[in-house]
Amino acid sequence: MIMRDTVEMIVKALVDDADAVDVREIERDGTARIEVRVAQPDMGKVIGKQGRTVRALRSLVYAAGLKKHRRFVLDVVE
Repeated sequence: MIMRDTVEMIVKALVDDADAVDVREIERDGTARIEVRVAQPDMGKVIGKQGRTVRALRSLVYAAGLKKHRRFVLDVVE
């Protein structure tokens, strides 16, 4: 739950329409999948140039997962 809140806070800071941000955490087979949904015009801001922003978010989630001995997967969903 803390990871979901952290991702939500970061994504809301990146986008223009913070009210449209929806972050869900789904637990399955020991892996926590974090799905991020944003408004269509903000999709580019979350993904970033050549996917750099979303790659950085995934790295952050992965590193935090190592520390907590859990596996987190971050997906940006349309």
